[in-house]
Amino acid sequence: MSETGLKSKAALDQLCINTVRVLAMDAVQQAESGHPGTPMALAPLAYVLWTRHLRHNPRNPRWPGRDRFVLSCGHASMLLYSVLYLCGYDLPLSEIRNFRQWGSKTPGHPELDLDRGVETTTGPLGQGFGNAVGMAIAREHLAARFNRPGYEIFDHRIYFIASDGDLMEGISHEAASLAGHLGLGSLIGFYDDNRITIDGPTALAFSDDTAKRFEAYGWQVQKVEDANDLEALDRAILAAKRESSRPSLIIVRSHIAYGSPNKQDTAEAHGAPLGEEEVRLTKENLGWPWKEPFYVPEEVLSEWRKCSERGPLLEAEWRERLERYAKAYPEEARELERRLEGKLPEGWEEAIPSFGPGESMATRAASGKVLRAVAPKIPELIGGSADLGGSTQTLVPNAPDLGPGRLGGRNMYFGVREHGMGAILNGMALHGGLIPYGGTFLIFSDYMRPPIRLAAMMGLKVIYVFTHDSIGLGEDGPTHQPIEQLSNLRAIPNLLVIRPADGPETAEAWRVALRHRGGPVALVLTRQKVPALDRETLAPASGLERGAYILAESSPPPPQVVLLASGSEVSIALDARTMLQEDGVPTRVVSFPSHEKFAEQPEDYRREVLLDSGAVRVAVEAAHPMSWYRWIGENGAVVGIERFGASAPYQRLYREFGITPERVAEAARLLLRERSRLG
Repeated sequence: MSETGLKSKAALDQLCINTVRVLAMDAVQQAESGHPGTPMALAPLAYVLWTRHLRHNPRNPRWPGRDRFVLSCGHASMLLYSVLYLCGYDLPLSEIRNFRQWGSKTPGHPELDLDRGVETTTGPLGQGFGNAVGMAIAREHLAARFNRPGYEIFDHRIYFIASDGDLMEGISHEAASLAGHLGLGSLIGFYDDNRITIDGPTALAFSDDTAKRFEAYGWQVQKVEDANDLEALDRAILAAKRESSRPSLIIVRSHIAYGSPNKQDTAEAHGAPLGEEEVRLTKENLGWPWKEPFYVPEEVLSEWRKCSERGPLLEAEWRERLERYAKAYPEEARELERRLEGKLPEGWEEAIPSFGPGESMATRAASGKVLRAVAPKIPELIGGSADLGGSTQTLVPNAPDLGPGRLGGRNMYFGVREHGMGAILNGMALHGGLIPYGGTFLIFSDYMRPPIRLAAMMGLKVIYVFTHDSIGLGEDGPTHQPIEQLSNLRAIPNLLVIRPADGPETAEAWRVALRHRGGPVALVLTRQKVPALDRETLAPASGLERGAYILAESSPPPPQVVLLASGSEVSIALDARTMLQEDGVPTRVVSFPSHEKFAEQPEDYRREVLLDSGAVRVAVEAAHPMSWYRWIGENGAVVGIERFGASAPYQRLYREFGITPERVAEAARLLLRERSRLG
């Protein structure tokens, strides 16, 4: 290219970059809220990455062979939206104008929308970092499972951008440490080193040597001293792509709100509009001649839209490779197609084990039995625990471990990294081709709450195995005994929580979890053994699918008392029923493993089970009673726990905390007496 041509190309590059800056400024200004500074700083990085390196197809954003891009610093959403619009995704300029407004496709922080190129929901800092690590684990696992010499079906990369806030969050340590340990060579991250936070300079609270930190994790680390140096960015990305045995971090020194005469390198530019006058001055400073907001020069759109021309060619090459693979390896190709479509293998339910009468066991042990039985039939079911594999029974015997150099394994060791595990599971689910699960004690679900919430928000198929679910864990004491956790989980919209009562219900819980679409599932399981319910005289466990079902009917009908219980307290409710029946009080017991499933049932069914008229209701659960008031009605009662536990054998704890048949029966009698008194 001639010198004139080079100058012309450089000028066009700069115009393409400044267009991103201008769109970010204009959108935030029009919305009267948002974060303009980071998009203005990182516009050159986005331009180089998306136009020179990212393998993507705006015409088919769901192409399985695409590179993934995660904006972990979700507050910089206008960087992503501007690029998606300019590249030709289904995100028109009208949506940029509608930034942060009701019903728009451009919410304040990115929300999962694969058809418009948004790979994950980000905003809570650090979550996207963990998602990217999970995507890379999924990519490496699938490559190990399906790639063959000459047929590299999974050869894409996972890119992410992280801010100083992402790296301050503890989850970044958990995820980065595991990524380095596993040697995830397909993972390439960019750290936006702009040295500004909301409160002021990062030096107020942050003096880490980020390069040394990530080198210690085992990452390749590079530095680009000027975010506006396109060729330096290009060289760094090329070097990162050549690194196949470890993840890469590129530290990019940038200037927040680059180009703003009065707000560049200030905290004011982080999370607020620049102001109309400063926008005008910034456009002048950038040499932007157009006064009209949201103006996009034709030559800019033409240059960016080359992505839409390259994308179909990249996908066509990949699909041609896949066709050749299918001819050479037809069985593997069919398996891969099934997984990517999200279909379970035929006959998998036949592997679910049965539990014999009198087989008393902890529901965590029953869960382990089910997992060991179905895992060979569902090869995409992959997971582990946060250093509690034996306790949570989440390891699959005779299955290979997933570790450094063994990324095709199935048993995952997340280490003591619950928060990171949650975000990584989300990334694995987002990638596709896997059903991820992760286990820990129920008490430590608190460490996982942010990624659980995001999994529910995104509707991801993730299974949580939460064991040691109450004071029933015993001697470890109140620090490890969940009280409020069940209510907390039940409060998360779109999270399905199931607390089974025995082996057969646990088998049904896994059946429901594996069938479930549209959101994550939490299985809540006991440490202690629970009595085997006599299914010959009681209702079958298949009723679990409806969330709650009549386990034992009153004799004679109709019932005067309806007892509701979940998990280990179902047997307590049955014993209380016996006491009441002996007193001549007809009593029904309802096994109530899933509030969410029951809430989905037709009103007639719910009325039938709860007996809306003529009976008093008592719920019993070794947990905080908050989530039960919806079901017991105005005149019901809950036998639960509203204080922290204690260290002692669990049998003593149940007595001391009043989680007993006697107390349940007495609560019912009190309600009956009160009803009689009121006439």
